[in-house]
Amino acid sequence: MTPSCAESGQFPVRVFGGPTARFEYGGLHFLTDPTFDVPGDYPVPGGLVLSKVSPPDGDPADLGHIDVVLLSHDQHPDNLDRAGRALLSGVPLTLTTPDASRRLGGKTKGLADWETIELQRPDGGTVTVTGVPSVHGPGPREKVEPFTGQVVGFVLTGEGLPTVYVSGDNASLHAVREIADRFAPVDTALIFAGAPRFAALFDDQCLALDSTQAAQAAEVLGARRVVPVHYDSWAHYTEGRDSLQAAFTAAGLAERLDWGRRG
Repeated sequence: MTPSCAESGQFPVRVFGGPTARFEYGGLHFLTDPTFDVPGDYPVPGGLVLSKVSPPDGDPADLGHIDVVLLSHDQHPDNLDRAGRALLSGVPLTLTTPDASRRLGGKTKGLADWETIELQRPDGGTVTVTGVPSVHGPGPREKVEPFTGQVVGFVLTGEGLPTVYVSGDNASLHAVREIADRFAPVDTALIFAGAPRFAALFDDQCLALDSTQAAQAAEVLGARRVVPVHYDSWAHYTEGRDSLQAAFTAAGLAERLDWGRRG
């Protein structure tokens, strides 16, 4: 049996569906990629349409106070939708890519690879957030970004705190290895998975990790706990919870999975 968060010393994570999760860390309240719109079709530049097929497991009123949004990127509605954009105006700080920060303005800060920011904790300590590489498609970043844009992941650290990794829409195990070289072992990894695909992009190759790669990433990171996100709610995500469970079981890592508290 997988131990509870209390038994393992891990903080709880509330998953809202898609890429959206809320957690408290170092006394600060974090939210990843806010998406709270209803199901429907959402066009994106280039003629593609993203189809949301499931509603979120909650709405912004369920969030309570949020100190920091960790926004992997702003250019796709499955990572930042209309409701998410409205939410940002009431959040003290949004950390994202340099490009997204220029587009969004307001209370945003872009983080380049390995750039850090120190956040003051209520108890007087600090949380360090480091921007880490994330590549939203197969192949080298310089060939991927012209089509899918900049994406950033995050690592959270602090004295006496666990190490937390938030992957963003990353398809690169090479990037994961770079992150592991600096931060492994990781206590909690929020891994964006789901094997998203579009026939019109990169010959239908994955735009983020598939289930087998997510398990490989967990092993590379030495992750004590993995909270999968962004594997449901949208039609272009081709591998769901069952595929993730099977891949982690095959890798001998099933006990590391934590599906997050819902509702």
